[in-house]
Amino acid sequence: MSQATLTRPGGPNNDVRRPSRHGHGHPWLTLLAVALGVMVVGLDATVVAIANPAIARDLGADFAQLQWVTNGYLLALAVSLIVAGRLADRFGRKTVFLVGVAGFAVASIAVGLSGSIEMVIFWRVVQGFAGALLQPASLAILRNTFPAEKLNMAIGIWAGTSGLAIASGPIVAGLLVENASWEWVFFLNGPVATVAILLGLWVVRQSRDPEAAGSFDLPGVGLLSAALFSLVWGLIKAQEHGFGDVVPLGFFAGATVLGAAFVVRERTASHPLMPLGLFRNRSFSAGSVLAMLGFFALFGSFFFLTLYLQQVHGMSPVDAGVRLLPMTATFIVASPVAGALTARYGPRPPLVVGMLLTAVALFALSRIGVQADYLSLWPWFIVIGMGFGMVLVSSTEAIVGNAPVHLAGLAGGIQQTAAQLGGVLGTTLFGTILATRVGDVLTEKLTSAGVPADMVPGFTAAEDYVAQGVAPVPPGAPQPLADAITTGSHLAFMSGFQAALTVGAVIALLAAAAALLVRRGENTTAAAHAGA
Repeated sequence: MSQATLTRPGGPNNDVRRPSRHGHGHPWLTLLAVALGVMVVGLDATVVAIANPAIARDLGADFAQLQWVTNGYLLALAVSLIVAGRLADRFGRKTVFLVGVAGFAVASIAVGLSGSIEMVIFWRVVQGFAGALLQPASLAILRNTFPAEKLNMAIGIWAGTSGLAIASGPIVAGLLVENASWEWVFFLNGPVATVAILLGLWVVRQSRDPEAAGSFDLPGVGLLSAALFSLVWGLIKAQEHGFGDVVPLGFFAGATVLGAAFVVRERTASHPLMPLGLFRNRSFSAGSVLAMLGFFALFGSFFFLTLYLQQVHGMSPVDAGVRLLPMTATFIVASPVAGALTARYGPRPPLVVGMLLTAVALFALSRIGVQADYLSLWPWFIVIGMGFGMVLVSSTEAIVGNAPVHLAGLAGGIQQTAAQLGGVLGTTLFGTILATRVGDVLTEKLTSAGVPADMVPGFTAAEDYVAQGVAPVPPGAPQPLADAITTGSHLAFMSGFQAALTVGAVIALLAAAAALLVRRGENTTAAAHAGA
C-alpha cells in the first residue's frame, strides 16, 4: 500500500450506506451504544479479582489454575487485538463490534454456569477473543461517526465510561459475592450487553475499509499472533521466575525473531495485515509508546496499592476498592476534560501534563510508610487519576487521529494492544523490583524489628509472601514474636514498594519528555483550520 493511500484526507467517507431511519448514525446515540459495549469489558477488568477467592473455594482450584483464570483471558486478548482491528476494517466495524459484545456476554454467562475450574478457564479464553473483537471496533466506529473536531470529546467520554466500570467493579463484585454468589459477577454482563446490542443494531452505521477486499494476510496473522503470544507469555513467566531466568528470556528471544519475520512479511505482502507506513508518522508511534507507558504506570501502581491497603492495612477488597475511588472517580471526570483540552490544544500539552502529574504522584506515594494514614494517600490518588485520564485520551487521539479513517480498526487494535502490554509490563516490572528489594532487606528488617537472629533464616525463605505484603507469622507464635515478624515483613514490603514506585516515577518523567514529539492528528488539524 502506498504512502499516498495512508495519508488520504480523513472523514467518514467509507460508510456503507443503508436506508435512513430515525436515530440511525446519530453520533451521540452511537457513542452510548459503544460505551455500553465497552463497559462490560471494564467491569470484567476488576470484578474477577474480587471473585477469584470464591471461585477457588467453590471449584477447588489451586493457585496455578486460579492464575489461568486471568492469564488465559489476557493471552487471548493480547494476541488477537490487532488482528481483530483489521477484521473490523475489512468485514465491517458494526458487525465485528456486535459479534464481540454478544460473544463476551455469552462467554460471561457460560463462566457463571461452569461447574469446574477447567470450564471457567475455557470460557475466560473465549471472553478474551470476544473482548478483542469489540474494543478496537468501538474506537473505529467513533472515528467513522464523529467529525474530527468532536472526536476528542467522544474518546474522552468513551474512556470515562470504561473508567466508571473499572471504578464500580470492585464494589459491585464485593456486594454480589457477599450477598449472592460469585456466579452473579459474570451474569451481570448479560443485561448490559443486551442493551448495547439492541441499541447498536438500531443506531450504529456500518463502515469498512473499501480497499480491504483483497486476500487476507494469513501468514502475517500467524507471525504477529505468535510474536505477541511469546512476548506476553514471557512477561507472565517473568512474574514467576524474574526477568533474568532462561524461561522468560527464551520467550523474549522468540518474540524478537517472530517480530522480525513479521516485519519482513509486511514489507513484501501485497495486502499487509499492518501497513508499516503507519509508524513513519512520529505522532502515531509516540502515541503508541505513551499509551503503553500510561497503562504501565497505572496498573503497576494500582496493583501494589491494592496489596498495600489489603495486606498492610488489613482492609477487605471492597474497603480497598472504596479507598481507591478518588483515583478511579477522578479518571472518569478527567477523561472528557482531557478530550476537550486535546480538541483545543492538540494531544501534546495534555500528554506532557498527564505524565508529569503521574510522575509527581508516584514519587510522592513512594515516600509513604507502613503507618501512613488515608489523609496522606487520597490526594495523590486524585493526581494519578487526573494524569492517567489525560494520558489515555490524548494518546488515543494521537494514535487514532493520525491514522487514516479506512484503517481506524487497525489503529484501535494497536492502541488496545499497547495498553494491554503496558499493564502486564507494569505489574511484572514493578513486581520484580519489589521482590528483589524485599530479598535484599528482609533479614535486616526482621532483625531490627526484634526477631531473634537464629530464627531469621526460617522466615527469609518466605520472601515471596512478604513481597505480596503478607507477614509469615507461624501459627501459635507468641504475640511479641508475631508483632516483630509483622513489623519486619511490612517494613521490607514497603522498601520494595518504594523502590518500584520510584522507578515508575522516573519512567513517567522520561515519558513526559517523549510526549513532546506528538503532534495533533492530521485530520483533526484540518478540521480545526476549517473551523477557524
